[in-house]
Amino acid sequence: MPTLHFTKMNGAGNDFVMLDNRDLAHNLDTAAIARLCDRHRGVGADGLIAAEPAQNGSDFRMRYYNADGGEAEMCGNGARCFARFASRIAGKQGAITFETQAGAIGARLLGDEVQLAMSAPHSFAPGTELLVAGEKLVVHFLNTGVPHAIVFVEDLEKTDIVRLGAALRYHEHFAPKGTNANFVAKLPDGSISIRTYERGVENETLACGTGVTAAALIFARLTGAASPVAVRVRGGDTLRVGFENGGDAWKNVTLTGPADFVFEGDAVV
Repeated sequence: MPTLHFTKMNGAGNDFVMLDNRDLAHNLDTAAIARLCDRHRGVGADGLIAAEPAQNGSDFRMRYYNADGGEAEMCGNGARCFARFASRIAGKQGAITFETQAGAIGARLLGDEVQLAMSAPHSFAPGTELLVAGEKLVVHFLNTGVPHAIVFVEDLEKTDIVRLGAALRYHEHFAPKGTNANFVAKLPDGSISIRTYERGVENETLACGTGVTAAALIFARLTGAASPVAVRVRGGDTLRVGFENGGDAWKNVTLTGPADFVFEGDAVV
């Protein structure tokens, strides 16, 4: 049976199967990707990321697939892992660029951390009141490469992330593609903490980089918090979101955090 060499990585607890597909020899279908990401019968991951040749002048192209096998536009934690992975397989140090469905991304390698220059956020919609699983929630929205709904709560630990997250993810307001659902609380030191229900994973994950970015930007807009905003994720790590205010938008948005190699192996596909 054919085998596939992979590298396992994680960014702040968000874990990925990494694949070197620069020769385009691998053409995995949705079912095969879902099997690889299955935590009981496969390698186990929140998603699969493939390194492919660039099409528009960058160093690489990043293809990101959720655990259900569906391709998505972007993943912030995955992009940091991708930067270190691409640097390793190509022997390229310092800074790299890569293409995603959400636009071109620049990355700087800072030891075990990576700083991403994010694509421009868009579609900001503050303060929409929605009925979600029988509860009235004030929902903010921002697309930071993928769509994110943000709800600020008083007690993050007592919030039913899976119940409310699933209801918000599939809410008719975000039809037909749905949204990622994030619940955010302000911490005493002025930073924020976040828990995320991810579209495509269909469960809470330990971290979501684009969700962290959306939450930090909206928090700063609503409270006047200065750049960078520190965001503590469920996995225990703290990520940093930098930005410049540009009138009704944000400029020069960055996401900085860890990207760790875990192991390598071969899987039957």
